[in-house]
Amino acid sequence: MKSILFSVLLAAVFTSPLYAQSKRTLQPSDIYRLQTPSSLQVSPDGKWVLYRVSKADSVKDKFNSDLWMTGWNGKDHIQLTFDPGGESAAKWSPDSRYISFLATRGEDKNSQLYLLDRRGGEAKKLTTIKGDIDEYSWAPDGKKLVFAIKDLSNADTSSTKIRKPYVIDRYHFKQDRSGYLDSTSTHLYLFDLSSKKLDTLTKGIYSETQPVFSPDGKRIAFTSNRSETPDKNENSDIFIMDATLNSTPQKITNWEGEDNRPVWSPDGKWIAYQQSSSEETFTMYGQPLVAIVSATGGQKKILSGSLDRPVRNLRWSRDGKQIFGLMEEDREVQVVNFDVASGKVNRMLTGEKSYYEMETNPVDNSIVTIMSSSQMPPELYAIEAGKTRRLTHLQDSFLAPILLPKAEGFRSKSKDGTIVSGILYTPPQHQASQKLPLIIYIHGGPVSQDDFDFDMTRMMYASAGYAVAAVNYRGSSGRGLDYTRSIYGDWGNKEVLDVIGVADHLVGQGIVDENRMGLAGWSYGGITTNYTIATDTRFKAAVSGAGSALQLSLYGSDQYITQYEKELGAPWKNIEKWLALSYPFLKADKIKTPTLFMASESDFNVPVAGAEQMYQALKSLGVPTGLIIYPKQFHGISVPSYLKDRHERHINWFNQYLKTDSKTPQKPF
Repeated sequence: MKSILFSVLLAAVFTSPLYAQSKRTLQPSDIYRLQTPSSLQVSPDGKWVLYRVSKADSVKDKFNSDLWMTGWNGKDHIQLTFDPGGESAAKWSPDSRYISFLATRGEDKNSQLYLLDRRGGEAKKLTTIKGDIDEYSWAPDGKKLVFAIKDLSNADTSSTKIRKPYVIDRYHFKQDRSGYLDSTSTHLYLFDLSSKKLDTLTKGIYSETQPVFSPDGKRIAFTSNRSETPDKNENSDIFIMDATLNSTPQKITNWEGEDNRPVWSPDGKWIAYQQSSSEETFTMYGQPLVAIVSATGGQKKILSGSLDRPVRNLRWSRDGKQIFGLMEEDREVQVVNFDVASGKVNRMLTGEKSYYEMETNPVDNSIVTIMSSSQMPPELYAIEAGKTRRLTHLQDSFLAPILLPKAEGFRSKSKDGTIVSGILYTPPQHQASQKLPLIIYIHGGPVSQDDFDFDMTRMMYASAGYAVAAVNYRGSSGRGLDYTRSIYGDWGNKEVLDVIGVADHLVGQGIVDENRMGLAGWSYGGITTNYTIATDTRFKAAVSGAGSALQLSLYGSDQYITQYEKELGAPWKNIEKWLALSYPFLKADKIKTPTLFMASESDFNVPVAGAEQMYQALKSLGVPTGLIIYPKQFHGISVPSYLKDRHERHINWFNQYLKTDSKTPQKPF
């Protein structure tokens, strides 16, 4: 009786207004407190889970990652590495005693392989390879590894500090983060652990990636694009070769689209892999399917074709009778499995949650995954008998002082009758009778979706007093291939109808104030922001990040040359199409929305010129505008203080135009 009374009193305390008032709302500085787990690996003996934790270092203003492991029972959480340089591609040795990883430490100029005894001690450097190790795989006997190593470029062979000129003769010659591309390739090498001898397995003009040993260690599966002109398509196929010198690879898939991510069945007789839904040599608008093929080649079998949903992260069950995967399904990421014999799918875990990454336990059919929801940042969970069991508590200290916004799914109808799914975030303790200013924050891609996960960005703006809408506009994934492909060659049309439809829906529901609505987004979200403000003048403020508008100017300036020529045609052959898709810039005089433009200085994905051009146009037209450029950043910003700065500038800009009736311009940045 006393324990029941105590529980009732405790519940009353934690639900009381006084308790709520003791918490605070989310702030931009909270990015320094959040920890993000990734890179799951289960030990071969099934007793341990290895993972990486990334968090911001406020002193050095960079993100750092360290390796951790926890027992399968959720106990014995152990931090394994403490080096400020960070580690990647961590894997267990086949005997479960050691952990290997890639790192650049001390005088290393390129990533090298290190080996760490899981029982403790310092990591030992195993390689001194001149080229970058991109990927690797252990042989089952633990005596050898296969490396995918990128050839040295001209930059690496110079004896001076001055980089040699870029010598380029490729069709696809630039890529975000990689920069300008020369003719170097990635090849496979066999590394003997005891002798440290490195033998060349493949060479030539083609690259080989994603190598993985067969269960008996005698063969290696890998992915390669060996078409006549690899730069002009996204084709890739699965190859298998003997794990010996001078072996000739055998091509076992023949799809004109993408076949990748090979995974051996436990008996070594089959390969599961991801096949793109489209046979086109390039498409932005496909989705990965679950396929299997005999390790000797032959007729493939598609297991997920009838689902019309993207499925990734394929893993075999221990007995080889099932294949597990993660599937996108209208704002969810679900755990599913396929019966190999019948192709029947079982949706194991569904609901308003998102599962990211998944590994099977080698000793049974249990699973470890990373799961997130709108009220819970990502944590590790075990999945046993269809139920989840939490393994980590990384986020307890992060959540303790914070009162989170509410998140609720909704559906709106666009002008042409299309039903669009979204998620609405509202401030903590918001009263339903009070209309809110609105920010529609548009995701990038376009082929991705907003999930029921812990969305730090949208929750940040909701905590600042806004209703914040996520919208899975046409072009998004998770709703089927037709929905994704509907914007093919027709940018800035259906997406804009869907964004405007969301605004109309929320106004009609009495949730938002139609006189205080704004837009924002990054990448394709920034592009869609530009299209929308050039279409509808109702929006009182916007922030366009890493966007573009004069699409014609991007030909040869960004990394999407293959897409442009396949989807739009060459500008000199189809100039009317290019000009039509450039309407936000060419009709900039129709824009009345005060807009802040943001960009990354070193972005080859959507180059900084896209923001500069729109800023210059609005500046010339006298529309309130600003331009923020983040130094030495690629498409994705990686400096913590810049991320904090971006949140603060968004909030300041919207506060100026959506939370005041003043007509007097104020300097928000």
